[in-house]
Amino acid sequence: MTRTITQASASRKLRYSMKSRRAVSGYLFILPFIVGFLAFMVYPLIDSLYMSFCEVKLSPQGRTSVFIGLYNYVRALTIDPEFNRMLTEEFQRMVTQSLAILVVSFIIALLLNQKFKGRTFARAIFFLPVILASGVLVGIETDNTLLAGMKDLIANSNNFSMTEGMRTILMLTGIGGGVLDVVFTLIQELYDIVIASGIQIIVFLSGLQTIGRSLYEAADVEGATKWESFWMITFPMISSLLLVNVIYTIIDFFMKTDNEVMEKIQEEMVINLNYGFSSAMSWIYFILTIALIGVCTFIISKGVHSYE
Repeated sequence: MTRTITQASASRKLRYSMKSRRAVSGYLFILPFIVGFLAFMVYPLIDSLYMSFCEVKLSPQGRTSVFIGLYNYVRALTIDPEFNRMLTEEFQRMVTQSLAILVVSFIIALLLNQKFKGRTFARAIFFLPVILASGVLVGIETDNTLLAGMKDLIANSNNFSMTEGMRTILMLTGIGGGVLDVVFTLIQELYDIVIASGIQIIVFLSGLQTIGRSLYEAADVEGATKWESFWMITFPMISSLLLVNVIYTIIDFFMKTDNEVMEKIQEEMVINLNYGFSSAMSWIYFILTIALIGVCTFIISKGVHSYE
C-alpha cells in the first residue's frame, strides 16, 4: 500500500514537473514578443486611448490635446455618415470570407495530407501565397501588372462565362437573391481567398499529420466508412486547431490594407490630421473585433475536443 502511494506521488510530481518545464519553455518562446510589446506598444496604446477623448492640434511648438470627453466616439457612431456603414459591410465580409477561407484551407490540407507524387512541390505551391502576402512583396503584388492582369482575368471569366449563367439557372430554382449574391461574391473573390489561406493550410496540415494511422486502421477493422472516420476521428482530433485558425483569420482580415474601415482611419489620421477622431474610430474597431473574437472563441470552444 505504501509503495503504491509512493509511486503515485512520484508520478504526480513528474507530471507537474513536465508541465512546469513546458510552461517555462512556452514563456521563453514568447519572451521576445512580450519584451517588444512592453517596450514599443504599451505607451502608444495608452496615448492613442487618451487622444480618442481629446481634440488634438499640431503646431510648431508640438502637440496640444484638449479633453472633449466622448465627443469623438459619438461623432463616429452617430454623426459620421460612412463609419457605421463601413463597419457593417466589413463585418459581413469577414463572416463570409472567413468561412470560405476555413473551408478551402481545410479541404486543401486534407488533399495535401494524402500520399501522391510531387506532394512536397504541391505543398510549396500552396505556401507561396504566405510569402507573396508578407513584407515588401505585398507592394510587389499590388504593383505587378502580370499578377493584376491574372486577377482581373479570373474575375472577368467568373463574371461573364460562368457566374451569370449559373446565377440565371439558380434564380429559376427559387433560391433567394441574397444567398446568391454571397455565393457569387465569394466566387469573384476566389483569388483573395486562396491567397489568404496559406497559414491556415499549414496549421490544419500539421494537425492532420499528428493523427495516428492506428486510429484509422482500427476504424477500418470495425467497418467504419471514410465519411464516418472523418467525423469520428479527423474532425474531433483537429477541432482545437479550428479555433486557432478562426482567431487568426479574423485578425488577418481586419488588418488587410483593402479594408474600408482601415482606409478611413488612415485617411482621417494622415490626410485630415484628425488624430483624436481617428483614434476613437480605431478603438471602436478594436473593441468590436475583440468582442467578436471572444464570441467566436466561446462558441467554438464548446465543440473543441482536447486530446493528450
